[in-house]
Amino acid sequence: MKTITITEASRTGVSGLVSAAEAGERIVLSRHGRVVAQLVSAEEMEQLRRERELLRDTALVMARFATDSGARTELDEAMEAFGLDRAELEAELAADSSAV
Repeated sequence: MKTITITEASRTGVSGLVSAAEAGERIVLSRHGRVVAQLVSAEEMEQLRRERELLRDTALVMARFATDSGARTELDEAMEAFGLDRAELEAELAADSSAV
């Protein structure tokens, strides 16, 4: 990884920076000694996005696994808890389907 200042980046020019990133070089840009940006190839950026999505999905699965008590509720029980009736819902669905 190569760290350069914004001034050095300006001297190198956009074309030079893009060529370096395309070649797989990671370029870190700093301003007043503080990192403000990094240049990476489009291929690497896409890989990072895929890995982030995979990590998010993995975290969700792990959270669900950790919090799942194993208890399940039957649909009819849930409907009853919310004051719903299966026959009324089926009639409503049928009416919606025929209206289309």
